[in-house]
Amino acid sequence: MVDIQSQRAAIRRRRAAVILFSILFALSVWLPLTAGAQGAMTLPPASSKAPAQEGSPSAGVHDSALGPPTIPIEEIIQKFAAQEAEFKTERDNFTYTQTFTIQTLDTSGRPDGEYSMTSEIVFTPSGKRYEHVTYAPTPTLERITLSQQDLDDLEHVQPFVLTTTELPKYNIKYLDHVHLDELTAYVFEVAPKTLEKNQRYFQGRIWVEDKDLEIVKTDGKAVPDIRKGGQENVFPRFETFRENVEGHFWFPTYTRSNDILRFRSGDIPIRMVVKYENYKRFGVTIKIGTPAKAPEPAQPNK
Repeated sequence: MVDIQSQRAAIRRRRAAVILFSILFALSVWLPLTAGAQGAMTLPPASSKAPAQEGSPSAGVHDSALGPPTIPIEEIIQKFAAQEAEFKTERDNFTYTQTFTIQTLDTSGRPDGEYSMTSEIVFTPSGKRYEHVTYAPTPTLERITLSQQDLDDLEHVQPFVLTTTELPKYNIKYLDHVHLDELTAYVFEVAPKTLEKNQRYFQGRIWVEDKDLEIVKTDGKAVPDIRKGGQENVFPRFETFRENVEGHFWFPTYTRSNDILRFRSGDIPIRMVVKYENYKRFGVTIKIGTPAKAPEPAQPNK
């Protein structure tokens, strides 16, 4: 999310610099220079750029209640990555409804701005993604604005998929073997090996169900945060939960975030919810949750 106040401040700073330059130029032309009294004039040094606040792992995993894995860790990683590749291909054969809502919160924790959008997501047999926006009221956000990176993260990072082809990009460390509600799962810490320009990554923890060896929960954030000049684009921590579909595949059904976006101009608390509902294979009626019937505007905003 981009801090609107920071954008406006950057514009004001640029205007002030232009005015200052004009004044200095006029003085240099019209005022006589006195030998020994005229010293070199330098602009004050630019403020140092704050380092990006990358997502640190979630605070604490549940105390171990289960024994260590009975198969090598590397074998578990390779098997769940292969399952993820199969899941990704399988999900391309499903349509679903996606509802995305993000709110900024005041000092009392009450919403003071909101962006909401409901879409029907359709994948063609070739895997091309098509999104039909069915409900998009006028946003009321005043303190932040959504960037293209936010929308890309909504599609690719928050429903995180770690396939065999993605494995070389990440460091993966086994942490624990725990109970997760009614499941038992292996917990891994995941972080990108390098941050390449214009690429988005996940950093945090994943829970891998220990029977089907599929990711059932993720907890982390999209990285890196982007701070360049007067522009800041920072991203919240989130949790994504999956549910079982067709007795084998675990599809993302719910993402939530209650976080504080830390800008140089000040902290902005946010709340975010993403729901993935009404999963249906082409030609077969299979549903997760109750599909929302949102009113359709004459000309929905995308």
